[in-house]
Amino acid sequence: MKDTITVYEKTTCTKCREMDRFLRERGVDFKKVNYYLEPVSKKKLTELIRKMGIKPRDLLRKSEPIYRELGLAKAELSDAELISLMVEHPDLLQRPIIERGDRAVLGRPTENVEELL
Repeated sequence: MKDTITVYEKTTCTKCREMDRFLRERGVDFKKVNYYLEPVSKKKLTELIRKMGIKPRDLLRKSEPIYRELGLAKAELSDAELISLMVEHPDLLQRPIIERGDRAVLGRPTENVEELL
């Protein structure tokens, strides 16, 4: 596999730093995208979710204050509405997300990325 590996992350996130270390220790070349500085578009987030084979709700960080503030536990929102909220409020995104070619995984736990290497 020669596809570029892209890690979508929040630089202050412990799991994101673990992923950085994990990939570097294995000598893997990768590109990092801090989605707080370079926001992920609705189109790209929809594509990543499709590549992961999950539902948008599966990507929500339920421990975040914004999750409670928006009442997302009880809200019956469409996939498109959830994706729009994650784009608007990046704290709602589980992280890191690792993409390679036509596949992507959530890097929690870190070992999930091994299937892309």
